[in-house]
Amino acid sequence: MDGVTGSTVLALIGVLLGTTGTLVGQHLATRVEVRRDQQQRADAGRTERKEAISGFLAAAQRVELVLDRRELGLPAPEDPEDEKLHDLWLAKKAVELTCSHEAAQAAHDYTKALHARMRDAAATGGPPAKRERRHAFMEAAREELASGRPRIRR
Repeated sequence: MDGVTGSTVLALIGVLLGTTGTLVGQHLATRVEVRRDQQQRADAGRTERKEAISGFLAAAQRVELVLDRRELGLPAPEDPEDEKLHDLWLAKKAVELTCSHEAAQAAHDYTKALHARMRDAAATGGPPAKRERRHAFMEAAREELASGRPRIRR
């Protein structure tokens, strides 16, 4: 091989190695970016589910406050009961849109129990049913947020 051919071959090998290095680097960077994007999506989904669950629990707590005050013979808060029920059903729908079927069903069952109690204090589904529905929802919510913790004994 003469000098020109040898330098041309070495130049081509250098270009080939440079191209290969660039492609490998881009591939690795893309993999890292894909993983980061997947993690960000997972985090955003969890945050959205957590906000829906927290909103539902806040609405349920307002309804439970009215029920507790009613049972104790205390005057009802100033807010109309219908607005509290409306807020509860709306918050339940947010859980249905963002969470798993199990969490959505538990939220629906709990909402129905609270609604029945709010509308008719003598309705079936008194405190034990309400408590059971709340417990079922809380466990479904804990599972939804992947707490990884053992179930709470109630």
